[in-house]
Formats: sequence, structure tokens, C-alpha cells
Amino acid sequence: QVHLVESGGGLVQAGGSLRLSCAVSGRTFSSIAMGWFRQAPGKERDFVARISQSGVIKYYADSVKGRFTISRDNAKNTVYLQMSCLRPEDTAVYYCAADPQNSGNFRNTWAYRYWGQGTQVTVSS
Repeated sequence: QVHLVESGGGLVQAGGSLRLSCAVSGRTFSSIAMGWFRQAPGKERDFVARISQSGVIKYYADSVKGRFTISRDNAKNTVYLQMSCLRPEDTAVYYCAADPQNSGNFRNTWAYRYWGQGTQVTVSS
């Protein structure tokens, strides 16, 4: 079993920055690929970013590329999402997710076995 707890969400003005954190427990963190997703009201949960077990390989949704950065600290069992140049359309609940199987279809929610409870990010115009 893997337990994930997100933090760092909040209200920010357009153009501002936030850093989300996701603390992971219950399994060797360094062996698990991690992802971030987001879900706006009335919409599906969408892929945001993905990071490999070592942190070397990263992927981003086109909508956040160049503005968001995913990273991890395996010594602290934590994955981060640094968000900059935030836009009102970035408003959503952000979820971190763990993929112990290192699935190839990592842009899909079903590739991730464990999920956090989510943290709200609201960007005002």
C-alpha cells in the first residue's frame, strides 16, 4: 500500500507561482514513477506531468510545458510540482499519483494505482 498526501495549494493571482508537494509513504519511493493530474469542475481528470523513478525523465502536458516543472527528492520521499506563470485556466484540484508498474500509458489515469486526496489551486484573473 502506498499513501500520498498533497499540500501547497491555494489562491494566487494570474502570473503568480505555487509549489505543490506530495509526500509518499508505504513503499520504496525511489522505485515508483510519479505523476500529477488535475481536475477542473465538470471536467475529466487530466494529465499534467510525469517523472521517472530516478527523476531524469520528465513529461508534460502541452498546456503546462515551459511553465510547470516536476521534480522529486528521493531522500525525502516527496514529489513536487513547481507552477509558474499561472493562468485562470490552471484552476483545478491537483492530484499526485503513483505508478508502481511504470506503465507505458502514463498520460491515462488508469495507469496509476495510488492517488492522493487532492489540493485545490485557484488562479484569479
